[in-house]
This record gives sequence, structure tokens and C-alpha cells, in this order.
Amino acid sequence: MADKSVQKYTAPAGGWGALKSVTKSWIASEKPLKNLRAMLKTNQDHGFDCPGCAWGESPENGLVKFCENGAKAVNWESSGRQVGPAFFARYTVSKLLEHSDYWLEDQGRLSHPMQYDPATDKYTEISWDDAFALIAQHLKQLASPDQAEFYTSGRTSNEAAYLYQLFVRAFGTNNFPDCSNMCHEASGHAMKQSVGVGKGTVVFDDFAKADAIFVLGQNPGTNHPRMLEPLREAVERGAQVVCFNPLKERGLERFQHPQHPLEMLTNGDAPTNTAYFRPALGGDMAVMRGIAKCLLEWEREAQANNRPAIFDNDFIARHTNGIDDYLALVDATSWQDIVEQSGLSKDDIYLAASMYCRADRVIMCWAMGITQHKHSVAIIQEIINVQLLRGNVGKPGAGLSPVRGHSNVQGDRTMGIDEKPPQWLLDALEERFNFSVPREPGHNVVQAIQAMEQGRAKVFIGMGGNFAQATPDTPRTHAALKQCDLTVHISTKLNRSHLITGKAALILPCLGRTEADIQGGQPQGVTVEDTFSMVHISYGQLPPGSALLRSEPAIVAGMAKAVLGNHPVDWDALINDYSRIRELIADTIPGFTGFNEKLTQPGGFHLPNPASERTWRTADQKAGFAANPLPGQLLSAQLPAGETPDLILQTLRSHDQYNTTVYGLDDRYRGVFGQRYVVFVNPKDINRLGFSEGNKVDMISLWHDGRERRVEGFTLVAYDIPQGQAAAYFPEANGLVPLESYGDESFTPTSKYIAIKLIKAQPDNRIPVSQN
Repeated sequence: MADKSVQKYTAPAGGWGALKSVTKSWIASEKPLKNLRAMLKTNQDHGFDCPGCAWGESPENGLVKFCENGAKAVNWESSGRQVGPAFFARYTVSKLLEHSDYWLEDQGRLSHPMQYDPATDKYTEISWDDAFALIAQHLKQLASPDQAEFYTSGRTSNEAAYLYQLFVRAFGTNNFPDCSNMCHEASGHAMKQSVGVGKGTVVFDDFAKADAIFVLGQNPGTNHPRMLEPLREAVERGAQVVCFNPLKERGLERFQHPQHPLEMLTNGDAPTNTAYFRPALGGDMAVMRGIAKCLLEWEREAQANNRPAIFDNDFIARHTNGIDDYLALVDATSWQDIVEQSGLSKDDIYLAASMYCRADRVIMCWAMGITQHKHSVAIIQEIINVQLLRGNVGKPGAGLSPVRGHSNVQGDRTMGIDEKPPQWLLDALEERFNFSVPREPGHNVVQAIQAMEQGRAKVFIGMGGNFAQATPDTPRTHAALKQCDLTVHISTKLNRSHLITGKAALILPCLGRTEADIQGGQPQGVTVEDTFSMVHISYGQLPPGSALLRSEPAIVAGMAKAVLGNHPVDWDALINDYSRIRELIADTIPGFTGFNEKLTQPGGFHLPNPASERTWRTADQKAGFAANPLPGQLLSAQLPAGETPDLILQTLRSHDQYNTTVYGLDDRYRGVFGQRYVVFVNPKDINRLGFSEGNKVDMISLWHDGRERRVEGFTLVAYDIPQGQAAAYFPEANGLVPLESYGDESFTPTSKYIAIKLIKAQPDNRIPVSQN
């Protein structure tokens, strides 16, 4: 077990710390030379797309085009260790459940298809044909196709996702819970309503043209490290980089570029912000409303004194609707409410507004610190409102940038992984494939868990990811999965979801993106779409970790053929040549005409974004100002009567993890080493609540339904966090998030705003599993 400690980390983001961490990961993979060669092919033309985050690529060529987390993702996926029949013969599922999530994935690559045997509580080997036959048996005996849930993670390629949605819709349901339901669902809802498209309106080059970049509720140093370079370059050329985050995240403070030899030799670094504001959790909408109120005040002063306008009135008149109702609401919102809810002073908001106002071209970026609140759709629409006031959508160097997480989470939605599919997609599928597509909306993640819990869903198939751990209300999710007649997980490495079995269960091992995919005697490439809507092709470089691994498209085709036969396509023919899958995508998905030809361009191609061209695909063909009032209170009215929380908790990632994959037990930038069961609390709050730093506490979330939601044995870490707030790691704290606590319209779990009580941990409390 690693030594546990808490030490203040004073170095910048990146730099020597990143190189040391990457080297440790590289050696631990047990294939260091092969993996080093593979890493040099990461994000290169005719190489493979990074299996980590969705951040886009700079257009120039370079020997090294990966970051610390990208290198860890490659090394983690390309482990020399294997998890096959011999491994599973040694352990019962009950015994494996005693180990931590980190230990489970660290055992190596899944190598054989496996079937759960309830009699022995062990997984045993099964052939691919028998596995597909078992899936077909369970799906065919359902009373309705809607009794099956088909989950997708953001690592799934465009080709696999397209085949998956085609198979599932031909089977007869739109039940597509997927990882976007838990991250940027609010972004899609808000942006479609306001500007007519649910994707970011900027491209990579816009960051070099922006006069100001606002970064809201995002920690790029851990979640998108390659974003640090354009932020630093923006500061160096005199642009404003304005950060809003309750925590002082190291990547938003200073960055040492590991690929700059002189800087590394001199141990230099450079800032990544020009201003840093620390709002209350959930207070970002009030911040944006305050900025709008400042702009309105200055616009009126400009009109009264015959000075140049603050608003882009020509843009507003030609391209927007709803300005009058919105400004009336801004007028009616008091500064007292804005200051109280935002957690910032009026002077701070005026300063942020002045930095925004002085910039002609502004990009606003956000991530899950914005999207995981009850009123997230309204927060994002307020961000859009502020951008519309000065015409900062649809011009170079300006726009809206929801920064996506996993590498193809955006592409999966483009391919049709959507529980509420647009009518044009259903019409196109019906016309091209000549079958009646299901038209009723399907289940998102929350609804899928509820359906399994209530016995309305009996089969769960997961295309990647770690559903049992990534979702809220962990014990309820686990119990819901156990209700299923069959659970199936298509994965590269062992994780806890494989151990939360239905009455029958399968583990189907798949190729990783780093591995060569040979079909029909030829190497096959798969494509992904990054956060800037650039589509790239990816060719694995390493030999497969096992001869029995199959590609995700091949596994989907195998399931589909077993269930549907050669309907509505010849599945085997598609797998023999993935260009045929791309031809079907080109036939049915806008922007993909000539798909295969476009992929010959180095760096891929950009999907059209109407909003970036000031074409608004809204009902009235205009961008809309959304007149949403500030929430009456951020603290949910659904707390138990008379209860007052000790703190408001947010969940977050450590620096050594990506989504639920934990690469190590250190959170270098926050100074936590060898442990994950910690809770960050302001020292004054620790004293106020009668504790001391280092005490062990249990956390209990407050919700009205009478269920106890408790996580145990967390160590108090005194931290520079605003008073009244706390932070703990995901997924260890996910059990505190009530399943019914989700965003309005989005159904996204409110993981950034959890009302909690702290109590002293009892000496006889069991050690949490993830500390073993």
C-alpha cells in the first residue's frame, strides 16, 4: 500500500512532476519500449487518437502530441498483464468485490470472453458464439424491446456507435442511456434552445484569436491538460484569461511546458490566468446575471452620453429574439440576490464585467462544474445571453465552448446514441434501411436505473465504461443491476461493474484504440469527433493483447446477427471493411457526405456548425435570449424538514484518474498522496464543526425520501476552499447523490451540489473497499 500523506504542492502544473508521473506509469505498464513507440503515434496522422479526453489538436505537426493524462491512458490500456480464465479461477466475485477499483483495473487486460456462474460465484470461459447466443436468447424472450437498456461510454468509436444504434433501433427501442447523460446533457439542451445546435461553436484556432477566454467550472490541468498551452499562450500575448472556480486549481494558476527544454532546464513556468474568481457552488448563473447587469448599466450610460454602444445592437437586431424580456428580468434582479447567490462581491463582478467588456472577441468555456446542478440549463443559457449581448457567437476568436470529457462522447451523440433522437435521424434510418424505427423516447441513465430497480428493465448491455460506479446513488444502482436477468459489459479492463452481476452475466473483451484492428486481412481505422467537431481517423499501433479480443464494431455486429440475422444489413460485410460502415453514416448523418474521402485529409475534417456561421436552427430562425429567473434558493426544497446541512459538497476527480479509471492514488496538485478517501474542507469549517484536521468522518447526504445515504471513513483535509463548501472524489462519494436529484430538463445528477452532514467515524466502521 502506498504511504498516505498530505503535503502542500508548490510546483506548477505540467513540468517535471508530469514527466516523473508519466515515467512511473510507462514503466508500470510492463511494455515500456512498445508503449513508448505507441505514444509517439498518439494524435499523429495515420496514428491513433488519444483514448483520453476530447480536447482537439493544434494543426501543426510535432513529435509529441500527448499530455500527461494521455500518456497514462495509453500505458493503462496497453498493460502487459492479462486477466483471463486463470485469474478468474483464483477469485470468486465476492472476493474480488473486496478489492479497490484501482486494484481491479491494475490487474491487466481482459483476454477472454467470460460468463458468470452463480453456483460457484466465479467467471468461467465462454466462446464468442455461445456468448452471442446467450444475449440473443435473453433479448428475444423479452415481452418488449423496451425491457432492455443499451449503455454507451464516450470511448466508443463512431463506427461502433453507429452500428450499435442501428442494431438497437432495428431491435425496437430507443433505450440509450449514455455517459453524456451524466456530464454535458445540460449543454446540449441549453444550446439547442438558444442557438439551435448542441455543440461548441469554436474551433481550436479561435483560442489564438480571442481577446478574452472565460473558463467556468472547469479544471483543465487534470481533465484536459492540453488546454493549458493555449491558455498560457493567450496570457503571453496579452489576452485576458478569466477563471471561475471555487477551488484554486493548479492548472489554472501556472504551467510548466514539459516540451520546452529551456523552461524545463531553468525550472521556469508561466501563468495561465489574468484573474481568478471563486464563486459559491451553483452561483455561476448569478455571476453571469451580474455581468449582464453591469453591461446594461454601461449601455444606458453610453446611450445617454452619445458614446459607442456596449451591446452589439446590430447583431441583436438581426440575429436574436427575446432581448426586451431578458433585459427586463436583468433590471428586476437585485444586486443583493446576485451577491448572495454568487458568493462574489459586487466589486468582483464589476471587475469581471469590465474584462469582458474590453474584449472584442470572447470565448466562454465550461465543463461539469457548470452542468451538474439542478439549474444547469439556466446557467448555460445565462452564459449564452451574455455572449449574445456583445455578438460573441459566430465570429472568429469568439463563441461557446462546452469542453467535452471522454474522447468520443460528442461523436457518439452525433452517430445517434440518443434516447430522444431527432425526427430527421429516425426518418433517415427508416428510408435508408426500410424498417419501422421506434419513435417513443427511450431511457436516459436515471430512468434506466429506475426501470431496472422496478423490474421494468431486465437486460443491461454496456458498451464500455463503468456504469455501476459512474452513476449516482451507488447502492441503489448496484441493487438495480442485480435485478436484471442478464448484464453484459464490453470492456478492455476489469472494473467493478463486472462484479455487480445480474442473474446471468457476460464480460466481452474488446480491442483498445491503441491496438491494431485487422478485419478482412486489412488494418481498419475508426473515427472520433473531438470537442471542436473535428473528425479524425485512428489506427491502432500495438498487437492485440490477446488473440481472442474483438473490436467493438465486431462485437456489436456479432450481437446483432445473433438477434436479428442479416437484418437490416449484412453485418459480416460491414465488419470486413469499416469503410462500408462509413458509407452508411454518410447516407444518413448530415455533414458526412464523402466521409471516406474526407478522412484522407491530414488532421481530419470539420463538421459544419450552423451557429458558428450565424445560422440559427431554432424554431424562429433566431438566437434566443432566455429569460430565466435566478433560483429562489440553491439549497433544494427537498431536504428533510428542519434539517440544515453542515456543508455543500461537490465531487471531483483526482489528478491521477480519468472518469472512473484511477491510474494511481496520488492527487499531486492538491497535495494528497497514497489515498482517495479524503474530504477537503476549509480549516474554519473543521473547527466550527468540532473536528480536527486528520479526523475520520462519515458523510451523510440530506434528502427527503427517508433513505440513509452514507459514505464512511473519510479523512478531513484542511484545504483552501471557500467556507461552507467541501469536495471529495468521484466515484467514492457518488453514493451521496440521490438518484432523484438531477438537473431540470437534463436529468444530469447534481454531483456539484450535495447537502451533507459530517459525523465522527466510529472505530468499528469497516475500512471502505477502495482503501484496501
